[in-house]
Amino acid sequence: MQSILKNERLFRIFIPILAVVLGLLVGAIIMLVSGYNPIKGYVALFDGIVGDPYVIGETIRAMTPLILSGLAVAFAFRTGLFNIGVEGQLLVGWLASVWVGVAFDLPKIIHLPLAILAAAAAGALWGFIPGLLKAKLRVHEVIVTIMLNYVALHVTNFLIRTYLLAPGERTDKIKQSASLASENLMAMTEFSRLHYGIIVAIIGAVIMWFLIERTTKGYELKSVGYNQHASQYAGMNVSTNIILSMVISGAFAGVAGAMEGLGTYQYMTINGSFTGQGFDGIAVALLGANNAFGIIFASLLFGGLKIGALTMQSAAKVPTELVEIVIALIIFFVASSYIIRLVISRLNKEGK
Repeated sequence: MQSILKNERLFRIFIPILAVVLGLLVGAIIMLVSGYNPIKGYVALFDGIVGDPYVIGETIRAMTPLILSGLAVAFAFRTGLFNIGVEGQLLVGWLASVWVGVAFDLPKIIHLPLAILAAAAAGALWGFIPGLLKAKLRVHEVIVTIMLNYVALHVTNFLIRTYLLAPGERTDKIKQSASLASENLMAMTEFSRLHYGIIVAIIGAVIMWFLIERTTKGYELKSVGYNQHASQYAGMNVSTNIILSMVISGAFAGVAGAMEGLGTYQYMTINGSFTGQGFDGIAVALLGANNAFGIIFASLLFGGLKIGALTMQSAAKVPTELVEIVIALIIFFVASSYIIRLVISRLNKEGK
């Protein structure tokens, strides 16, 4: 255990695992106190995640936008910024992808990439605004990104209602040439909503890893995040790197929206409230330790919990809200890494 404490990389891996275990354990205690059978509840939860091809397909489908939302949050974190506006960037990306999917009639090899790129561009534009304000006027990005979430919600609703409205308070369905859905995938997973977006999400994780860990520009972005004054002294353009970081983060979030618009739903509805996917990305990034590949596993857990909660409610009669409590507990324990480190150190000293 002492070796884990001394090795920072091992500790970053250990904390999320411990957080999940503690979250499930405390969740079991809450179930027991509330009069539910925790063993039956968790068996139903697990069955709802991997019990049959349908729920496996739905779990992968649910984790797809979470991966990209988590990447958006993590990219900003790794470069010293807090992008709390992923939800808004996701919404504008969703609308942009659907608009391209509806408005154009092109071969699939052109239409689908164009729709995804449009989503990335829309998200990047929404990320550019707080990046510019941060770089030029020192306006804190947390405030701007939070406010832009509401702007995005109402702007997308206005554009759908004014220009793209179809019966059912939504846009028209996108053309098949822009769709990520596949009849073969649906048939394999007993007609779940699984689509090829998972491939896009994994490519996104590889791109983030390569950009951050293997390029000079990634080194610059991280350096500016760690110490702006030292970076400027070393000849780096701090303002440009701040803006670029938020633009790239926004692009990941915009593509997350495309996964919903081109994959899960094939259209966009007028939203009375936020989707929650962007906010869940914060928790995913936290649990994944802001690591591109850690985020994939964190998304699998969160997506699985959300899909499995439905089976837990129907099979074990445990309210779905309990899964939200478990998720909140996992986040709490991850955020309490300092306390966990302190407790382990004390236990080791007492053991000696």
